[in-house]
Order: sequence, then structure tokens, then C-alpha cells
Amino acid sequence: MKLELRGITKRFGSLTANDGIDLVVEPGEIHALLGENGAGKSTLMNVLFGLYQPDEGEILLDDVPVHFKGPGDAMAAGIGMVHQHFMLIPVFTVAENVMLGHEPTKGGVLDLATARRRVREISAQFGFDIDPDAVVGDLPVGVQQRVEIVKALSRDARVLILDEPTAVLTPQETDELMVTMRQLAEAGTSIVFITHKLREVKAVADKITVIRLGRVVGDADPAASSQELASLMVGREVELTVQKAPAKAGDDALVVEDLTLFAANGARLLDDVSFTIRAGEVLCIAGVQGNGQTELAEAIIGLHKHVKGSVRLRGEELLGRTVRGVLEEGVGFVPEDRKVEGLVSEFSVAENLMLDRSFHGPFVTRGSIDFGYRDTFARDAIAEFDIRTQGPDTAVGKLSGGNQQKVVIAREMARDLKLFIASQPTRGVDVGSIEFIHERIIAVRDSGVPVLIISTELDEVAALADRIAVMYQGSIIGIVPGNTPREQLGQLMAGVAA
Repeated sequence: MKLELRGITKRFGSLTANDGIDLVVEPGEIHALLGENGAGKSTLMNVLFGLYQPDEGEILLDDVPVHFKGPGDAMAAGIGMVHQHFMLIPVFTVAENVMLGHEPTKGGVLDLATARRRVREISAQFGFDIDPDAVVGDLPVGVQQRVEIVKALSRDARVLILDEPTAVLTPQETDELMVTMRQLAEAGTSIVFITHKLREVKAVADKITVIRLGRVVGDADPAASSQELASLMVGREVELTVQKAPAKAGDDALVVEDLTLFAANGARLLDDVSFTIRAGEVLCIAGVQGNGQTELAEAIIGLHKHVKGSVRLRGEELLGRTVRGVLEEGVGFVPEDRKVEGLVSEFSVAENLMLDRSFHGPFVTRGSIDFGYRDTFARDAIAEFDIRTQGPDTAVGKLSGGNQQKVVIAREMARDLKLFIASQPTRGVDVGSIEFIHERIIAVRDSGVPVLIISTELDEVAALADRIAVMYQGSIIGIVPGNTPREQLGQLMAGVAA
């Protein structure tokens, strides 16, 4: 199916999110929509999917103008969308999720057998290996994304929108998705691939359209260099490598010894994890998602009870303290899921910037919030961290993912830091914001603070790390220098000890 957008404009009050956008996607084409966070990519796709009504412009399918009053109309016309944040019900099975919204019936009763058969047919076609009766909440993130794709294809989608599809995937899951995308395109499905990851665009896209500040600023060939694409996205030269001097590491600042974490059923989630981070050093934890990295960060910050071992920060034991107690010891913590653990979407930017700090000064005076100080602090943070927002009073849930991440990082870096922990610090963040966040992390390191980074992005690990600890099945399988080749890291991540 050929898709064409002509002059699409979408406004939200005084903000023009899409400004006269033209886009053509040919049948069987993977068309990448590239741009910074907040450039208007997702808004444009929400218009296409019927979630928003355009203020100007029109949508054509096979040269015929169409008008969608809602997602149901878009799906009926053959358009499917896999959202960045999955639209699945965790307690339902795969088949139950796939049938939602167009439930087949037989004799007035839900026909779950037909849904199961459809899941098996599509899974077999693309090699997904999905159990129709599996509970979605028990599935890995990469498999959940496949469920979303199956759900779209079960409704005969001929145009598939993938909105930041790799934001929560491991490198291995990303590679598998690229294979699936190519299979879909070869089968005739048109794909709109929304992303900001240059490596992925160059690997899979047939054509690239770049959007900046709500406007199309150009088309590019996948053969273009990463530097050219980044400059087109951001409107300036972007440094794709982290500029940093060798670490001037001091004494051991964070000492983790024999850290063991037990699940409720007694299983070991962390198994005698030990490492040190010196003052002014970045230690990156690498590994395939699900090997204990998340639990490690949460155990250090005080989110788990069934923990043994020791975590000492400049001689002070952190284990046994509340999360608030750990934070007030000078620990900045950026969680891996900003929406669930880092922010309150309904709260304003200013309110989110003072989360965890409303117990005492300077945000509180004589038992009451000092709104003047709070708002001044927020305006300064917005300027310093280049948070794209209409103002401190804007609900943080209305910001793009990258700007939400900047709010979290601004808040945590504003502490009187003795330790900085960031889990997936640039997940879902565009190339310009990645450059900025990496610079700030190195600045924290250079101020003499120990830094613990947990990332599944090997490029990020290589860019930031002074040393790398690789986790496998809840243990650290090896600690290597920051300049260790990717191939060696890959072997460690697969469980092959050095």
C-alpha cells in the first residue's frame, strides 16, 4: 500500500508540532523518520493513526484521500501501529491481547481458538515462536514487542508504524527486529520506522526523511555518514564520540562486597557481586538485559529487602537504609524506566525536579514549600539542561521521552553528589541529547565523584567507561579496561569467562 501525507499540520495551542509535512512511503518500503526528541515524529504518526486530527493537510492511501475519526478507522484502512510504550494488558494472554478490539465470536461467545490460530499462523510466517497462551506480563520485552506486531498484522495491516521500536530492546533483540522488518517489507508491508538511532537507520532503511522542529528538513540516503545524518537532525555539528581525558582516579569510594539478592522464592538474583569504584572513575556494567543489572542498581539504592553483603560509600554502610536515607547520603539515581520509577507524569516539570527533596531546605521553609525557590530552580535547570518545554508548569508527561530523561538527570545531578548511578541513561534519547548527557556524566566524573553506569548499549559503554564489569546470570564474570574490544565484551556477555 502506498502512503502519502500532504501538508500535515498539527497545533497544540501556540505550539506547532507538525508544520506542513509531506511524506511518501512506497509499498514494501522501510521509510525511516529521523529526528530529535520533540521534533514531531510521534505526533505525525498519531495523526496518521487517527489519535489526533490534523489542523491542515490530508492523508492518501493508494492515491485515495482518507479521513480517520479514530484508530479504529485507521486499522480498518490497513494501518497498524506499534507504540513505543506497549499497549498490552500484562495479565492477559497473547491471544487475548491480540483479539482485543476486534473480538471474534462463535455462537455469541468469544472465539479464543480463532485468535490462538491467528497468532500461530503469523508467528510461523515470521519465525516469532510465540505461545498464544503465554501471559504477556511473563514475557521478555522483545517478545512483547513481537506480540504488538502480531496484533497489528492480525488486523491485516499493510502499513506498519513502528514508534521508537528499539528503545527498550537489547542489541540482540534489536538485530532480530531488523530481520523481522526486512521480512515484512519483502512480504509487501510498508513500514514507517520512527527512530533517532543512526546505526539502525543505516542498517535497515530504504529511505530516510529527517524532521526538525516540526518540519521536514530533508531526505537522506542510508549510505550517508552518521555525521551527516546527525547534523541534519540537530541543525549543527554533533560530536559522536565522547571527548574525555584519562580519569584521575582517587581512592576507593564505593566498595561493594559479596552482594547477594534473594527473590521471594529464595532464588538468587545477585550472587556474591563484588567491585569497587574509585573517586573520579566511571565503571560501566555491561551485559544482556536480565542478567541482574537492574537488581544491582536497585539493591544499592535500597529498593530490596532480602539482601546480604556490604555496600560502603566513603566508609558509610548503605545496606539497611531506606531509599530516602541512601539518596540523602549523596547518591544520585537515574532509574532505567523514567515513566514508572523516575517521574510522576501528571506533575509539572517543577514538581518533578524537586521530587525526594520536599522534606527540608532549600525547597522547604518552616514546613512549607518555598514555591519561589522551586520555580527559580526549575527555570535554571530547564536552561542548563536544555529541557524543551513550554515552562516549569507543563506536565512532564507531555514532554518527549528525551526531555523527560533530561528532567530526571537534572534533578539527580543537582544533589550534593557522593555517588552517581544511572541505569540506561540515554534509553530513548536522540543523538543531540545523548551528546549532552554523556558530557554531563563525564563532568560529574571529573569533579571527583564515582560514577556507576548500567547500559545495554555497547557504544555507550565504550564511550563512557574507564573500566567495564560484565554481568552474567547475576554475577560479575569479568572486569576489563574501558577500551576492551566489542568482540571480547560480547564473549563475556555470552558467559565465556576471560
